[in-house]
Amino acid sequence: MAYVIGVDCGTSGTKTVLFGEDGSVIASKTIEYPMYQPKNGYAEQQPGDWANAMIGTIKAVMAQSGVSKDDVKGIGISGQMHGLVMLDKDNNVIRPSIIWCDQRTAAEVAWMNENVGEKKLIEITANPALTGWTAAKILWVKNNEPVNFAKIAHILLPKDFLRFVLTNEYATEVSDASGMQLLDVPNRCWSDELISAFGLDKSWFGKVYESCEVTGTLTKRMAEELGLNEGTIVVGGAGDNAAAAIGTGVCEDGKAFTTIGTSGVVFAHTSQISIDPRGRVHTCCAAVPGSWHVMGVTQGAGLSLKWFRDNFCGSEKETAKYMGVDEYYLMDKEAATVPVGANRLLYLPYLMGERTPHLDPDARGVFFGLSAMHTKKDMLRAVMEGVSYSLRDCVEVFREMNISVSDMMACGGGGSSPLWRSMLADLYGCPVKTASSKEGPALGVALLALTGAGVYSSVPEACKAVVRIDKTQQPDSANVPEYEKYYRLYTEIYPALKEKFRKLAALG
Repeated sequence: MAYVIGVDCGTSGTKTVLFGEDGSVIASKTIEYPMYQPKNGYAEQQPGDWANAMIGTIKAVMAQSGVSKDDVKGIGISGQMHGLVMLDKDNNVIRPSIIWCDQRTAAEVAWMNENVGEKKLIEITANPALTGWTAAKILWVKNNEPVNFAKIAHILLPKDFLRFVLTNEYATEVSDASGMQLLDVPNRCWSDELISAFGLDKSWFGKVYESCEVTGTLTKRMAEELGLNEGTIVVGGAGDNAAAAIGTGVCEDGKAFTTIGTSGVVFAHTSQISIDPRGRVHTCCAAVPGSWHVMGVTQGAGLSLKWFRDNFCGSEKETAKYMGVDEYYLMDKEAATVPVGANRLLYLPYLMGERTPHLDPDARGVFFGLSAMHTKKDMLRAVMEGVSYSLRDCVEVFREMNISVSDMMACGGGGSSPLWRSMLADLYGCPVKTASSKEGPALGVALLALTGAGVYSSVPEACKAVVRIDKTQQPDSANVPEYEKYYRLYTEIYPALKEKFRKLAALG
């Protein structure tokens, strides 16, 4: 059997999984590392921590597995997107990486909009200027750390720094590079126009590959350290969401996935590029060559349920301990006793502002229709429904863009809730499924590596061979029209409150 290694460089740690060519997990290891917040709104990590974690986890899975290095055919890397890694001419890291959740670049985003223009940015990069994306971070260093800026010889994304450690190659691939605001997303290449407008040097940026293409091979030194063969291929890999899409089989038109973690993501594949002129959703190159994906984000998805649990569900926590079950399992059961519509109670999940479809940092959470008859169970049900309505908002934008969604996968913590999956199926009007494998991004880049190694002839072929469905939730024809009534009312609440949210923020 052929084997491949999938490395997933996340924010809290790096997870490496050794897979068989059939997707079976042979060995797995995670090593964690810190995030640093030197000031309010800042978020940084040390690239050396990522490298040490990758090296440690690859060595661990090879040692655990007993698999011969001769049978390991390739490595794929997934990573947190948007992070800025700068190297000098001697390949030393110039400063800690400014990572995806850092929010220091408001002035740079304003400058980008003023000097390049919102319309032009969306036309070229398929997205509005965003504080968390890489271009704004480079401009921040230019404006605030001129000594560091003057040292730049190479700029890499987090996973591409790991590729450099493995192969000594400066390279990236289309899905992750799409999140830099420097890529011409329709044409899948660097934008000379933007690089020039931002006063940057094109030589700083590595060659752009498709996600399943071979970008380099293990150096002799790294091969010896890792216990692998010199010349083992390293493919492009993918940004975390694009990798998760491949790991759940979302690689063809009509296929999509919903992740309910702290935030919520709805991600759909499309073979034709489609850009929302209002910038409500992200359009990026997909990990399938010659295709794209669109992605809507709701900020307070699982966060809303966690907030409710932490503040109002102490008794459920105690009972769950006594019963030896998860408190979310009990909360699910309680919410299931309440009818659709939570007895005419609606919840807006805007605890952290909102991204899709309302790009509004001032938006806040709302219970609408609260009365003396409502109980904690009604509020719990309303929270879960409100998050589901917010995710439906993302799908509605996709439909406006002529992107169909007929096959939805569910993943993340919320995807394990049968009640939440049923809400999504009823609101999306299509089956909602879960994948047998829970490895997501690591499996996705392993499939890209298997494709690059020639074990499979294409990414969709690899997905069809490996990805298996665990559970399928069909829409309930009785619930669909009920949810529709409440969803329509839900969509009217934010526009009615938008100006009031702005006034509330001004009071602070």
